[in-house]
Amino acid sequence: MKYVMEALRRKEEQERLPVIRMEIDYELATLYDAMQERDTVQIIKSKERLRQLRLQKVKIESDL
Repeated sequence: MKYVMEALRRKEEQERLPVIRMEIDYELATLYDAMQERDTVQIIKSKERLRQLRLQKVKIESDL
């Protein structure tokens, strides 16, 4: 049973990777817009969100 649960968890993580990549692309576009507008608050928010997404992506990739 333990192996089945582990296999399901890995499958869910694999399916999550493309979603995380799309979120990173969107956040990069948001960061670019904020930089063009010199919106320092949004720049900080976007950078933090990108850090979180990168950590999620690295964690999933290292588990596979």
